[in-house]
Amino acid sequence: MDIVYRAILTSVADGTYAPNDRLPSEHDLAGQFGVSRPVVRSALDRLRREGAIVSRRGAGSFVRASEAKQTLGFAPVESIADIQRCYEFRLTIEPDAAFHAALRRDESALHSIAAALDLLATATRQEQHREDADFMFHHAIAEASNNHYYAASLQALRSHIAVGMKIHGLSLLGPNSGLKGVLDEHEGIFRAIQDGEAEAARSCMAIHIRTSRDRLFEGRLLDLSL
Repeated sequence: MDIVYRAILTSVADGTYAPNDRLPSEHDLAGQFGVSRPVVRSALDRLRREGAIVSRRGAGSFVRASEAKQTLGFAPVESIADIQRCYEFRLTIEPDAAFHAALRRDESALHSIAAALDLLATATRQEQHREDADFMFHHAIAEASNNHYYAASLQALRSHIAVGMKIHGLSLLGPNSGLKGVLDEHEGIFRAIQDGEAEAARSCMAIHIRTSRDRLFEGRLLDLSL
């Protein structure tokens, strides 16, 4: 239930689902996340209790309309250099988020990270890459740090991160698939967090983001001073 709840809440927070937008049906959400409809129903019930969504009889669930408020945001990705800058920025926050997640995680947080990892594992077995599940994994770790600045920063960067994850995922496909190696990197991060190994979690996350960047750029980074 947590993974569905967090994914929908993230989509509401970053504007993927705008105020008054209708959410997909329970059936469609269950198929999207590979869970049962009761699990989806529990996630939607929690979102309703917290005021994020409302139900309209016979019409479904909708994002609650809210007053306009200032939110954290970044200029859109406009170039390959911006993708490199996004990786650079992620390297300054995500390793530390993983470090704190290893120190502060609880069973609910570990379940959310593991659920996203399961989606990645299923996609890997099917020779696919799911950037949505990839982002869920990283965002769940930020949430596990119990520092909302990490989670809010990743939410604000979601569309930017998705560009890099999409291109990186495409680069992993083909006869010499690198999907299994990337899954191994994610599993290493999870194990370190699960075991409370904070320094190992930080190191594994930094290595993962750095090698993902280097795979995407094929080791030829741009000179951002120009």
